[in-house]
Amino acid sequence: MARYINDGSTDAPKLEVFLNLDTLNNLPPDGTWPGLEGEALIGRLQADGFEGVQVAGSSRIAGFPHCGLGRVNTPAEALPLARQHADLGDLCLTLHVGWGIEEDDEVFRLVDAILSASEQTKLPVFIETHRATITQDMWRTVQIVKRFPEVLFNGDFSHYYCGQEMVYGGADMMSGVPVKMEFMAPVFDRIGFMHGRIASPGSMQMPIDDTSSRPAAATGVADYFADFRLMWTRAMRGFLKNAGPGDVLVFAPEILAPTYYYARVFRDSTGRFVEESDRYAQALLYRSVALEAFAAAHREAASTTE
Repeated sequence: MARYINDGSTDAPKLEVFLNLDTLNNLPPDGTWPGLEGEALIGRLQADGFEGVQVAGSSRIAGFPHCGLGRVNTPAEALPLARQHADLGDLCLTLHVGWGIEEDDEVFRLVDAILSASEQTKLPVFIETHRATITQDMWRTVQIVKRFPEVLFNGDFSHYYCGQEMVYGGADMMSGVPVKMEFMAPVFDRIGFMHGRIASPGSMQMPIDDTSSRPAAATGVADYFADFRLMWTRAMRGFLKNAGPGDVLVFAPEILAPTYYYARVFRDSTGRFVEESDRYAQALLYRSVALEAFAAAHREAASTTE
């Protein structure tokens, strides 16, 4: 197995909740987030229970744990990028890899180069499950696992739940989730990082109202929030099964702006387009859901060993 984030302690494997800072991009001024920067930003995130950040680009906030993200299109790019992020002091690097149109041998060369780069730099590197990349469909991702059992992923399951319409399948055409979750077991068992985003079968990013109930905005048969709680818990259970002393699983809400066609916008009573939800408030809800899911994963892991 490739390396997880490790804090150097002898503690039991743990969950830490970071915030992907892209969540704060272009937030409306009347929302929960007060528009802070620098030390004030860190202070607010710490007060709200976040333990670090994931940051795009090369700027970092001193004194706060951070992870990086990037893209690898060719095998030759993997090692220089891993070295760059190791030099920045990132705890890990998550990657979009390729464009999803590569032949199998091209995919395997990319994965091999990334695993080699991680080993050479001692930096945990997690390949993200993301549309328009080599992991855009669950079938091919499982084939990657078969070829490279040591690989670890950044699990962003919105790309499967919406992009592959996970509910679509089975006798009643809406019962595909259990079958596909079982198929995804090798992926769930290899999650080293998680992006928090909740999708519906037809939209990449949907709001929730609290930490447990079906969202008021939900339509149709599928309870997509319940499905995501199950997937997050299953991935966390996979981490607990394979992790060792000092290993850390980062869960980072990544709730993106309309700029990226993620947050939906609707006209308000004045005709102005407004976002469907308060993205920072959603990130706080996601934090609570992740902590509950990790506790559930612990209970399930304990029950299987009794």
